Parts: sequence; C-alpha cells; structure tokens
Amino acid sequence: MRYSYTVFGAGRQGVALAYDLALRGEARRVVLADQDAAVAQRASERLRSLLPKSKCEFAPMSCDVAPMSRDVAPMSRDVAPMSRDVALGPSVREALRGSKVAISAAPYRFNALLAEASIDSGVSFCDLGGNTDIVRRELTLDARARAKGVSLVPDCGLAPGLGNHLAAHGVATLEHARSVRIFCGGIPERPVGPLAYKLLFSFEGLINEYSGVGEYLRGGQRVDVPALSEVEELIFPEPIGRLEAAVTSGGTSTCPTSWRGRLERYEYKTLRWPGHWAILRALFGLGAFEPELLLRDGRKIEPRATLRALFEERLAFPEVDDLVLLRVIVDGEQRGSPRRLTYDLRDRRDPLTGFSAMERGTAFPAALVAHLQARGEVPPGAVPLETSVPPRLYFEELALHDVKIDFQDSLATS
Repeated sequence: MRYSYTVFGAGRQGVALAYDLALRGEARRVVLADQDAAVAQRASERLRSLLPKSKCEFAPMSCDVAPMSRDVAPMSRDVAPMSRDVALGPSVREALRGSKVAISAAPYRFNALLAEASIDSGVSFCDLGGNTDIVRRELTLDARARAKGVSLVPDCGLAPGLGNHLAAHGVATLEHARSVRIFCGGIPERPVGPLAYKLLFSFEGLINEYSGVGEYLRGGQRVDVPALSEVEELIFPEPIGRLEAAVTSGGTSTCPTSWRGRLERYEYKTLRWPGHWAILRALFGLGAFEPELLLRDGRKIEPRATLRALFEERLAFPEVDDLVLLRVIVDGEQRGSPRRLTYDLRDRRDPLTGFSAMERGTAFPAALVAHLQARGEVPPGAVPLETSVPPRLYFEELALHDVKIDFQDSLATS
C-alpha cells in the first residue's frame, strides 16, 4: 500500500522528511505545506531532482500558519491550555485533505494547534518536538484522537526522539532496567568560531534547549536540574576525542513521568566541543537570553533579538560540515546479572543528497514513526512515544531508514 503524507514546514528538515517518506515510507504523495509558497516550490523541485525515478508526487502548497506573538510562554510542568499564540487558516485543513499522516517540521510553537487540526481532519500526526510543555498540551487530545481513530506521537526527531526510542528499546529488552543516560549533540566536525559551534537548526529551538530545566529521574523521583549545569567530560573515538556534556531542557521529554516507579534514573545531556558551555553560562548570566531587560536607567533592551542576529550572522560556517553524535546507555539486570546496553550513532553529511547530519538524524527517525503510523502499527490516541511506538519494531526498521546504530550488550561495570 502507498500512503499520502502532509509535511508542515518545507525547510531543511521538511525536505529531508519528504525525501525519506518518498524513498522508504511507501509515499505516493507528499504535500509540502509552508507559509512561503516559494520555499515550498523550491523544496518540491529539489526533491524531484534528488528522486527523478520516484513515482511519489510532491505537492507544494502555501499554508497560512502565522504567529500571533513573537515569544513563547515559559515552560511549565503544569498542563497549559491549548496554545493560542499561533493562528491556523483554512489552507491548513486543505493541506491535510486526503493524507494518512501529517508531520510537523515547523517551529515547535505551532505543534499543538497543528496536532488539533490533524486530529479533527482524521489524520494521524507526529512532530519533531522540543518543548515538553507543548507536548503535554498535545497529549490532552488523547480522547479526541481515539474517537477519530488516529494516533498522535509528539517529540519524534533526534533529541527528543531517537534517543528516547532507543531508551525504550533498552527498557523493553532488559528484565530489570534501572538507569538511562542519553548524550546527544549536533556539532561542527571541528571547533569553529567563538563558541566552538555552528548553528545547525533554528535559534529559537536552540535557546529553548539552553533555557529552563532538564526534567530527570534521580533516585526514582522526578527532579528539575537547571539547564547549562553539571558539565561533564566524555571521550569518543578519534578523531573526535574529548567533548563536554551539559544539562539542557526538553531532551527527556515525557520519559521521566512515564517511567517513574520503574526506573531509578533517567537523564539527558547535550554534547559540545570543550569550552562552549563556559561561554554560554556567561551569556546566560549577563541576561543575553532574555527577550527584554529593564536597565537601571529605565531603558528597555531586547538582548535575545541581538543574540539571534549574531548567532545567525556569525555562526553559519557553511564551509564546515556537521556531525551528529548520540550515545544511549541503559543499565539493569538480565537473568540475574548486571547488564549494560549501549547504543551509538555517529553520522555525517551525505555528499550525494546534500543532507546534513542534523537533517538526517532528525528527519529520518521521525519519518519512520510516520511510516509506522500510516501502517497502523501505532494505536489510536495521543500517547507519548515511549509507550505508543513498538520499541522492537522501531529499532529493527531504523537501518531501513538509513539510521545505523552500533548496539552493544555487555556486563555492566559501573
């Protein structure tokens, strides 16, 4: 069977999603819906160039999704009402017409209303996620999704996403899983610029990760750990060598809540080249992440807008390729013996397609979830990925979507 999909957002991740759906997701039609009609058209043309023999139809569409306010409300552990900081026009439902699954590659603030529109249209939905508060809003749609017979799975990109899926596989594999630690980073292949970093996705998404708290399990209890804290060193095989990992928000998604009472520990940290976190902590201390600051002399300034302009201008480095690293460590017991399951991903830019490591690592895992939804492998309802997507089937099919995981099962030593 061949399926129709809608991809909201025809930028870098959206193109990679559509490519993987056409090549490996049994797609007969992919609607590329974007606010900018020219962006959607260019995306469609690129896909036809990449897949000249594909029978999949790529349908560009202008989609009237617009922000109502510039900034997103702060994250909260409470479930907020359905977000109304964006407006959806009638073309959103037109873009959904006839599709089996919709995938959001739009900025995370759009996801709650896109999920709502998809469910009302009888279309399953997944997204690249990144903001746990918005994920919780999406999960309030569970009854509506069940009534429509469709599935909604938030946070299906790289991190949150792939890392949590691999953790779910580890938890399902071990008789008694106790601890999950996830380390993930999209970095330049070598340290560049003042932050030893290049901007690999939206500034808004990056600052969302660098703000707030990491939601963890420690000692079996939910705890909040401040972002940019607890920096630790990890060693990777050459030519990478030493990296630093720090707490960031969003990476654990809903897993600590889902596995509270079953796991003792669930943690996530972001990887960067050495020195990056020290500078970011200084910028945070100066207030550079704040949308608006009132100075002592009464003047108001907008530090985040300036920081965004500087990041986008000075951290592009188009001549330097990116690298995605992911390591998931699941500790527990199997047949009475301590076991450690380790999942490693190291991916680079694909010179044949031009997709960056970040595009591949984020879009292809999400395309796999959409494919499973289209096939009916994910039950109806709005349910977290760790309890809705079959972990063994997902793991088995990752390689089919060109996501190659190095998996090791060994005796736990610590």
